[in-house]
Amino acid sequence: MIWLVAAAAVFLLIHLVISGTSLRDAITGAIGEGPYMGLFALASLACLAWLAIAYVHAQRGGADVVFWSAMPVTKWIQLVVTFVAFMLIVPGLLTPNPTSVRQEGQLSKPDAVRGILRVTRHPFLWGVALWAAGHLMVNGDLASLILFGSLLVLAILGTGSIDGKRRRKLGDAWDSFAAQTSAVPFAAIAASRQSLKLGEIGWWRLGIAVIVWGALVFAHPMLFGVNALPGR
Repeated sequence: MIWLVAAAAVFLLIHLVISGTSLRDAITGAIGEGPYMGLFALASLACLAWLAIAYVHAQRGGADVVFWSAMPVTKWIQLVVTFVAFMLIVPGLLTPNPTSVRQEGQLSKPDAVRGILRVTRHPFLWGVALWAAGHLMVNGDLASLILFGSLLVLAILGTGSIDGKRRRKLGDAWDSFAAQTSAVPFAAIAASRQSLKLGEIGWWRLGIAVIVWGALVFAHPMLFGVNALPGR
């Protein structure tokens, strides 16, 4: 279990402390943006692999503490929550977004705010947050709390981290974009700064999200050894 805790701590550290603060600016100033992005990508992948391997070993160790177990009702709720998560994740990945890596140039376009960005300027991260929260509903063991809890914390805190990086780098252009959008889903719509336009999101993007979600639910027993459907 100690390796899982260490992996989660390092994973959060490199994203929230190194990448999410002015320390990143100092590093990129010293070695350049390109080398930093390459090294950060490698470090992120290595930490993610470490986290996954440590999680598997922690569960196989058999000495885990279980705080709650999945019930049919929580499995149904989890399916709905993860469905919504993929409605954010897939369109978020397939929509040009100034918050994404090397897409800051989108700010100069007149339609920079469109589609899923009207809902939130961080659709991918909020999708990951919902995905992690859904898995916490049906996985109450300590190892799962560490794994999915760390991903949930990173996704939520990551929205503020990215906003800070973009504000330092892009200044007034970012402030204008941020004023038209919201970090929290639907907050800009509730405040009448935006309106929901489903057609603008792209029905093909939503269709892909449904297919990916359904495929993962179907393949879950083969990929992870656990059936995601209630009663199975």
